[in-house]
Amino acid sequence: MRKSRLVLSVLTACLTALGAVGCGADTNSPGRDAGLLRLNTTEPENPLVPGDTTDAGGSKILRTMFKGLVDYDPRTAAPRNAVAESIQTDDSRVFTVRLKHGWTFHDGTPVTAHSFVDAWNYTAYAPNEQQGAGFLSVIEGFDAVSAPDPGAAPAAHSGNPATRTMSGLRVVDDHQFTITLAAPLPSFVNRLGYLAFAPLPRKFFTDRAGYLAHPIGNGPFEFVHHTPGSSLTIQRDDDYSGPNKPSIERAEFRFNATLEAAYADVVNNRLDFLEVLPGDALVGARYKQDLPGRHFTRAGTGLQTITFPLYDPRFADPRVRQAISMSIDRQHVIDTVFTGDRAPADGLVPPTVRGGTTGQCGTLCQHRPQQARELFDSTGFQGPIEIASNVDSANEKWLTAVCSSITAALGRECRFRPVPTLGEFRRQINAHQMQTIYRTGWVADYPSIENFLNPLYRTSGSSNTGRYSNQQVDALLARADATANEQDSWALYQEAERLVLQDMPAVPLVIPGVQTGWSERLRNVTVTPFRDLDLETVTIAEQ
Repeated sequence: MRKSRLVLSVLTACLTALGAVGCGADTNSPGRDAGLLRLNTTEPENPLVPGDTTDAGGSKILRTMFKGLVDYDPRTAAPRNAVAESIQTDDSRVFTVRLKHGWTFHDGTPVTAHSFVDAWNYTAYAPNEQQGAGFLSVIEGFDAVSAPDPGAAPAAHSGNPATRTMSGLRVVDDHQFTITLAAPLPSFVNRLGYLAFAPLPRKFFTDRAGYLAHPIGNGPFEFVHHTPGSSLTIQRDDDYSGPNKPSIERAEFRFNATLEAAYADVVNNRLDFLEVLPGDALVGARYKQDLPGRHFTRAGTGLQTITFPLYDPRFADPRVRQAISMSIDRQHVIDTVFTGDRAPADGLVPPTVRGGTTGQCGTLCQHRPQQARELFDSTGFQGPIEIASNVDSANEKWLTAVCSSITAALGRECRFRPVPTLGEFRRQINAHQMQTIYRTGWVADYPSIENFLNPLYRTSGSSNTGRYSNQQVDALLARADATANEQDSWALYQEAERLVLQDMPAVPLVIPGVQTGWSERLRNVTVTPFRDLDLETVTIAEQ
């Protein structure tokens, strides 16, 4: 039995005996705390299954527990091989993948070609209802596993697809498989570090309940325990197969009720890392005094928007959406809430992302209150305007300022509607239960303009929660996907972005920078373009 398994089994026994409270003095002893790094995030929306995790909190945790065929350089986000020894193609449609030997999951079982192929087929199979399924839609045979069997008798038709496996995946042997796409996609390899493409161990398929109770990955850290509403702990896998062996022993992800409380904990060294600083800390650059020598700012690869539930007929008229966009004084919101430490968004793709550019939105993202009011009044919209968001990641103040701007311009009351946690908020969104405009945020899953368009604005895209659909946009995105040269595809993606913005299914608001803070204990702090603390290289100073 591997050493890490023994430590974990003892800890699990203690948790069970004490009702998941811990093992008394041992858990809190100085020796154990010396190697423990505490950081803040939001509680995962779903159980820790890579193909069913698209929320920020769950993704952040799973990125420490899993490695895909590729991962991303923590400084530049450039893709690089991880579990893959090589990924070769002659035509950007058929890819031959060879895996490195000796890579294992946390339970000691090998990572094989089947680990990837079986996981991807499970994620894509429609009855499994995995949120990341859409990312696999480019693989040949995806349609067959995601649509009901057309040959089934009407009386017996259960909605199940005719097959469970995609024809584009073929296992050659334990360390080699091929991927055939429905059409050439030169940027495909860039996607392969995203969680939807992670491998799964055999236990996931043979003992689903056991896996869900204790998730098993193949990354540098393994799951220890999860206390709902409080925290989730991981520990270093001493048998990790990758090249970067972490220095820290354990990490605890805490689910603070507010970002302000988490910030106070970082200032007072009760929390070791905070990926986003609250607005109050930005006023007068207070964080620079509170966290001398332990803060970091960089250009971000994310975007904050508000999205319309287009399944609600009140928001069907694009003029309503365009008017609301023009009613918002983005710069005023940034100046008053963030004291200038943000950038107004004028498109759906941050210019820091490969293929992104500026000025895509034109006048529709400019503050034009008179034009906005005239356009809004012409629609006959009834009732107040509401914007909903979770409040456990400091969204209330800036969205209240957005509402104030809307009210002033349109002469129609705009109210902020709080939802306590991101998990609860995301469940409402994914169930298409939103009856108001709602906040949406997106941080690049992989460094490409395509990542900000296909999942969010293509018909039935994996994160197209507002149910936007435009056949012209779909056609442009399909052409861009199939362009032989990645840089040549950018003009088509940008054209599709402009077309989406004319429909305005989501209003671009703010491009947040990456502003982070940490405790006096941390050394060698690297913050990735995805706003993660690089747990593989960070160290803890001796106390």
